[in-house]
Amino acid sequence: MRIVDIRDISVPLKGDIANALVNFSEHNVSLVAVTTDVVRHGRPVTGLAFNSIGRFAQAGLLRERFVPRILQADPQSLLDASGRAFDPAAVHATAMRNEKPGGHGDRASAVAALELAIWDINAKLREEPAYATIARHIGHPLPTAPVPIYAAGGYYYPGDSLQRLRDEMRGYRDAGFRDFKIKIGGASLEEDLRRIEAALDIADEGTHLAVDVNGRFDLATALLYGQAIAPLGLRWYEEVGDPLDYGANAELAKHYAGAIATGENLFSSIDVQNLLRFAGMRPGKDVFQMEAGLSYGLTEYLKTIALMESNGFGRSQIHPHGGHLINLHIVTGLGLGGCEVYPGVFQPFGGYPVACMADEARAFPTQAPGFGLEEKPELAPWINQLLAL
Repeated sequence: MRIVDIRDISVPLKGDIANALVNFSEHNVSLVAVTTDVVRHGRPVTGLAFNSIGRFAQAGLLRERFVPRILQADPQSLLDASGRAFDPAAVHATAMRNEKPGGHGDRASAVAALELAIWDINAKLREEPAYATIARHIGHPLPTAPVPIYAAGGYYYPGDSLQRLRDEMRGYRDAGFRDFKIKIGGASLEEDLRRIEAALDIADEGTHLAVDVNGRFDLATALLYGQAIAPLGLRWYEEVGDPLDYGANAELAKHYAGAIATGENLFSSIDVQNLLRFAGMRPGKDVFQMEAGLSYGLTEYLKTIALMESNGFGRSQIHPHGGHLINLHIVTGLGLGGCEVYPGVFQPFGGYPVACMADEARAFPTQAPGFGLEEKPELAPWINQLLAL
């Protein structure tokens, strides 16, 4: 059993939306296909995955460094001890051969796309959904319960208005969601407070609404906003300052009694170790949003979770960034606290197939083999194009 081909394609994100710092109209995503020599149902078993939403594709890194290393490796070195499945950790190590420590940026996403495709392959070899493969790998029982989800939106749009925000949030509520997240920090405090109040008209109370700054604030602004929103009892106050300014996060935690969320821009276990040491994060309260698709894949992500647990933080505090189907499988398989969903933005990757949605704002993957990306209609043309290259 061996890998015979690896392909990638850069897929543009649809929509002209922005958060406090970034306009996503120029963003794209690396969709990869890792093909094996195993044939099932008349077709080669092929693993599909992508890096994440809200970054950029890594075609150069994939084609110049990581893909050649995997294709040139001894095929046996990429298999697990049984020889009947691929070893994601071995693929990760092979891709990272000759790479220096540190410098985690875009290469963390490029390697993650490849490593996650291996999990898709292994699940397809067993003809089971990826969440089952993931749970078995860590010795957990097969999950059966839907996981909590929340609808992420509330971006700044061209010609934005409070009514548009209300309509968007109402649409999410009508679709069955009861927890929501909106963007702040891209307007004045007064205007952002009006946006929050408009969202609360739909969410009913602060415990159902989180706000996301996307790292824009300095400490003084973070404290000012924190003082203004504290009486609202919001679900969490997210990515308030620079993600690596642990001192500022620790100072905010001294003054803001509500939950603080961060971590989506940390790409390795050592980054998270420093977050735990220096950022004032509170066990049982604050929210961690690291995502496997941005941090070398599940091999590294499992190390991160073990690190958190050894420092007194629970899996229920982990709500990965990136509202897409791969993360739904990861959250389900690992028993994490919940999952973000992009029901109205970031197509063709955002959101889940309708069959995944459960009642009371919960979701559960279908029984499609692997991550089930083939079930997402918006992705189908891109998958077909990738496999036809």
